[in-house]
Amino acid sequence: MSDKTKQFEEKMEKSVKNLESELLTIRAGRANAHVLDKVKAECYGTEMPVNQLANISIPEARVIVISPYDATTLKAIEKGINQSEIGIHPTNDGKVIRLVFPELTEERRKSLTKDIKKKGEDSKVAVRNIRRDAMDKVKKMEKSSEITEDELKELETEIQKLTDKFIAEIDKLVEAKNKDIMSI
Repeated sequence: MSDKTKQFEEKMEKSVKNLESELLTIRAGRANAHVLDKVKAECYGTEMPVNQLANISIPEARVIVISPYDATTLKAIEKGINQSEIGIHPTNDGKVIRLVFPELTEERRKSLTKDIKKKGEDSKVAVRNIRRDAMDKVKKMEKSSEITEDELKELETEIQKLTDKFIAEIDKLVEAKNKDIMSI
C-alpha cells in the first residue's frame, strides 16, 4: 500500500475493529464476559467499568460470577448491570453477583441476527464513506498536479481493493456471529 492510502486503510481497519468489539458484547445464549465491557457502576464518586471493580469468572456455560474487590461496591455494580442493556437481571447473595444467561428463544435469535446485520451494514457504510473521502482527496491531488493521471488511476484501484477487502471482512464477521447465535 502506498503512503497516500495508508491513512484510509487505518480508518477502514478501525471501522472493522469497532464492529468486532460491538459484536463481542452481543450475548449468544452462553456466558461471555464481554457483555460486561460497556457496563459501568457509580463507585468512589465516579463511573467505573465493572471489569475494573470486580473479578469476572465463568464457572458454567451460562453463568457469570462477579466478585467485587471491595464488598461496598456490590450494590453499585448490581445497579449498573440493571441499568445496562444486557437484559439479564443479576442475583446478589451479599458476596457475589451471578448473571444466569437464559437459553435464547428462536424469536430472540432472529431479532439478534437482524441487529447484527444492521451493525454490519453500518460498518460497511462507514468504510464506503472513507472510500469516498479517499477518492475525493486523490482527485483533488490530481487536479492540483500533485499526482499524474496514471497515479490517480492506480490510487483509485488501490482504494477500491482496500474497500473490497474490508467489506469482505465485515461480511465474514457478521456471518460468523449470526452462525454462532443460530446454533443451538
